[in-house]
Amino acid sequence: MKDILTAPFIVELCRTCSNMYAHGWDERNGGNISILLDEAQVGEYLDLSTVQRSIPAGFSAPELAGKIFLVTGTGKYFKNVAYDPARNLGIVRLDESGTAAQLLWGFSDGGSFTSEFAAHMMSHAVRLTADPKHRVVMHCHPNNLLAMSFVHDLDSRAFTKTLWQMCTECIMVFPDGVNVLPWMLCGTTAIGEATAQQMRSARLVVWAQHGIYGAGADLDETFGLIETAEKAATVYLKIAHLPWKQTITDAQLHLVEERYGVTAREGWLD
Repeated sequence: MKDILTAPFIVELCRTCSNMYAHGWDERNGGNISILLDEAQVGEYLDLSTVQRSIPAGFSAPELAGKIFLVTGTGKYFKNVAYDPARNLGIVRLDESGTAAQLLWGFSDGGSFTSEFAAHMMSHAVRLTADPKHRVVMHCHPNNLLAMSFVHDLDSRAFTKTLWQMCTECIMVFPDGVNVLPWMLCGTTAIGEATAQQMRSARLVVWAQHGIYGAGADLDETFGLIETAEKAATVYLKIAHLPWKQTITDAQLHLVEERYGVTAREGWLD
């Protein structure tokens, strides 16, 4: 059996958590990440027949029964993940009913998965239906997207168009746009269900006055989605109070579509 601490998915998640903390996106114990793992790959590092304990999920996701996830822990600081992965991360498998998680490794201090586990699992279920390659769900608190949710209309189309207009690459990176939820109580099944519903049509979902959710095929892609939207929000906040002499027009965004073979969300460009 190989050393689990050398597994690529552990090494990459440790690096990503450190990077996100350095960006200021995951203060204290803010933020969480989950990755759908390949069972055969995990089997090279763990005895999958050994379950350390069962953790109630607090919701039902039968469509994910038997699937294995690497998840950040509740109350854990991203800055500490790389120093003690076994304490701050866990590998869990949803049981046959999809209502409990079997702990296969990690949470060595007796901890549990992130309080946003419901939102993660429900989003995974939706994104896997949209694209079977989408195996990562990432939640964090980027400063400028958070600030933008205080001063910008929370209409998803309007919010997206503003971001698309800030940087030429935005429409290439997230042509499906950004969906926006009004403030909701975090850590609940209700916000998990609402997030998953929004994940049906976009890979980025802003939680107003809180943060953002992103989904993608791997950690790099998902991080890059959020990073690009955050860059656009940064530009917006630098100029929002100033008179605009020009911006990227819808006609110009259509030129980007044609040149780079992307299709903006239907009806969101004039």
